[in-house]
Amino acid sequence: MRTDGRGAGEIRPVVIRTGYLIYPDGSCLVEFGNTKVVCSAVVENRVPPFLKGTGQGWITAEYGMLPGSTQQRTTREASRGRQTGRTQEIQRLVGRSLRCVADLEGFPDQTVWIDCDVLQADGGTRTAAITGSYVALVLALEKLRAAGLLKRLPVKNRVAAVSVGMLRGEKLLDLKYDEDSIADVDMNVIMTDDGRIIELQGTAEREPFSKGDLDDLIALAARGMDTLFKVQAEALGPVLPPTNR
Repeated sequence: MRTDGRGAGEIRPVVIRTGYLIYPDGSCLVEFGNTKVVCSAVVENRVPPFLKGTGQGWITAEYGMLPGSTQQRTTREASRGRQTGRTQEIQRLVGRSLRCVADLEGFPDQTVWIDCDVLQADGGTRTAAITGSYVALVLALEKLRAAGLLKRLPVKNRVAAVSVGMLRGEKLLDLKYDEDSIADVDMNVIMTDDGRIIELQGTAEREPFSKGDLDDLIALAARGMDTLFKVQAEALGPVLPPTNR
């Protein structure tokens, strides 16, 4: 039994509250247990220089942790004068994940800015950010479509993310901080609703793990995806694009 009472293959309670902020084109608060992340999407009528004249849009993401989001105060990166490597890696991951499921030609010459702000961190902030950012993205693009600015909702698939790992030989779904901080294997899995993998981030901390373990962990993550796609569907309601699963 885990410290929060879950079984090895159980995901934490996941809640997505849409319309959490009033100014962005799309926003939500996503909660994975005690991990809470605000995700917002804002559309701008411009694209990076390398996309000018291509008839494509773009999606990019920024990620940050509030000072009070962790047990010991997290220093604002603005006060340091630079972003950490971890922050840069996570925001690139969020952007890649969303671009993989969007039809970039469906919103030409526009950039969707995704902002992920961690209010409270208890493990899995990047997976929560991806899962919530998808909802914010869909809400923002649907706003354009409803206003007659897009012919259709330019989203090809759903995307969600969850962590898995191994601790003392046991395979666990959705690790919280007291687990992933001491895990023998820690992995983040990003998948589409039709079961395809966008990214795997897996690391052995002590002993190497086998291909059989890898297959088991991916299968465990896929079980968690069923819950995440259901929660996304409940949050988006009639706005939800057709599923491919």
